[in-house]
Amino acid sequence: MMTAPDEDLIATPVGTTLERYIMRKQAEFPFATGELSQLLRDIALAGKIINREVNRAGLSDVTGAYGRENVQGEQQQRLDMAAHIRFVRALRNGGQACAVLSEEEEAIIYTGNDQAKYVVAMDPLDGSSNIDVNVPIGTLFSIYSRVTPVGSKANETDFLQGGRKQVAAGYVLYGSSTMLVYTTGHGVAGFTYEPSLGEFFLSHPDLRIPATGTTFSCNEGYWFEYPAYVRTYLENCKRSRMNGRYIGSLVADYHRNLLTGGIYLYPPTGKNLDGKLRLLYECYPLAFLIEQAGGAASTGTEAVLDVTPEHYHQRCPLIIGSAELVNEYLVCAAAEVSA
Repeated sequence: MMTAPDEDLIATPVGTTLERYIMRKQAEFPFATGELSQLLRDIALAGKIINREVNRAGLSDVTGAYGRENVQGEQQQRLDMAAHIRFVRALRNGGQACAVLSEEEEAIIYTGNDQAKYVVAMDPLDGSSNIDVNVPIGTLFSIYSRVTPVGSKANETDFLQGGRKQVAAGYVLYGSSTMLVYTTGHGVAGFTYEPSLGEFFLSHPDLRIPATGTTFSCNEGYWFEYPAYVRTYLENCKRSRMNGRYIGSLVADYHRNLLTGGIYLYPPTGKNLDGKLRLLYECYPLAFLIEQAGGAASTGTEAVLDVTPEHYHQRCPLIIGSAELVNEYLVCAAAEVSA
């Protein structure tokens, strides 16, 4: 006698797609008419394409140096430029971004969509030098409503509004699984890519970073270039038996700490007094995300989102993660100043 199939097994829901989630959340913006939603979908599309490129990097000619430096004086990788081209193309074709600021270009990139209401600042592929050794890498993005009149050319005022003016920000992590994590100022949601269906599915509906953690992430190779208070803080971490975990890929280190609790540090050094990370398309989006997730982000003297931007590729120290751990760092910094 044949038994009836288990309906729960054969009809298990696959979950909420990014598309459906965005449409549902559009109600949080009663003034919106769908442009921001489309912009997020365009970024997701480019993320899918880069996921494909990353996953076949060892089989295709996209690894290694590209042969020129970016505006930061860093050697561009082939995959850097591939990601840059893919994202700019997606944003241009999507029609909702009038201009793009990329780590890979010094000047604003105009999309030809002067009627669009948004501008996007991004690092198309952070940590790409790690691709040859199969380490997770990521894309960072920050979205602003333009302040210049619709129909005109965007200019620097659209990008230099400050971190508190972001309307959305996030990252795509290309690792053992590919994830898209973003916020529009109403909490943080994470989506995991299902390659067989070609869709991002909601996997982390309300990401909250633990108030504290047992992980610190920094490049201790700069130990003797760090200010004394940074070394004091790191020594305190070690005395309390915290775990040192440093991948050297910003999005990957940040993502781990977001999920499990911890602190990421890229403080000033003797060589880089203003830090090394870029304010507009690395520090701002991660700071927006972490505050929405209940954490904190500081330069060591002020909240990252309160830093006044002065130029496109400005650098900034970054201390980010669980609120209690960031506060402990600030106590160490304040003690040195008052000493």
